[in-house]
Amino acid sequence: MAEWVYPLGSASDGEWQVSLGAHDSATLVNGWQHTGIKVAELAPGANITLEAAGEERIIVPLTGAFQATVDGEIFDLAGRDSVFEGPSDVLYTGIGKAVGIMTLQGGRVAVALAPAKAEYPTRFIPAEETPVELRGAGNCSRQVHNFGTPAALEADRFIVCEVITPAGNWSSYPPHKHDEEKEGETSLEEIYYFETRLAPGSPTGSQQAAGQDPVGYARAYASDERPIDVNAEVRTGDVVLVPYGWHGPAMAAPGYDLYYLNVMAGPGRVRDWLISDDPHHGWIRSTWEAQEVDPRLPFTA
Repeated sequence: MAEWVYPLGSASDGEWQVSLGAHDSATLVNGWQHTGIKVAELAPGANITLEAAGEERIIVPLTGAFQATVDGEIFDLAGRDSVFEGPSDVLYTGIGKAVGIMTLQGGRVAVALAPAKAEYPTRFIPAEETPVELRGAGNCSRQVHNFGTPAALEADRFIVCEVITPAGNWSSYPPHKHDEEKEGETSLEEIYYFETRLAPGSPTGSQQAAGQDPVGYARAYASDERPIDVNAEVRTGDVVLVPYGWHGPAMAAPGYDLYYLNVMAGPGRVRDWLISDDPHHGWIRSTWEAQEVDPRLPFTA
């Protein structure tokens, strides 16, 4: 379903390589209301701005270090060389804030956002204060950076986190949904922004590395009468939107590590990530008790 899958370049807007769901996005997605994402690749010394709007935002360095200016205050975001090197400093800006972002050495930066009304203070979250969770076990092991979850951040609408899945593993598994407001479940749109890389230890000789194509896969399918059927190859810079339905797995192909930035928000009264597993596959969780977490985790600098 093309309206839910955006390969790199298909949702660009001016200086932004990706601009989806923001108040100023040129690419309009039918029915999309609660979440957004922007991604920019900045040259050394370059800067980019976000005008004040009714959006709460989290600035997430993907590669490189950045300075962000909010209300005249400068925040240094130390960043990282790669999204596969553990958490980065991030900055929550709240609503109605103009933001300037600049970099001295160049890099790639993401802005997760959600339309919001309640005001919360600007908050700098250093990398060392980001809760790092090793979720699952065996070949369902993955690493989660929970800097924008309800337990870690006071915010109005959105829930934001990063997930790293080692080569050959599955995450967002078992398949689950969060598309209804009911007991034990909240209604949340979800964005997946992906990056991929050749896994450490893979052959790097000229013959073996020639033409290598780091790739992963993302799946979403219908949970009710609303149609959705996504089975997408994903690479660095690609975005998959999940408006409703079962979603998962996100699959890291053998030889290639997979990263994604998740942005979730919805119309419900409670800001919480409450899910229902696909009943055909939920039993998988019980198998983790007898397995160890993948020894490749955690990924760090």
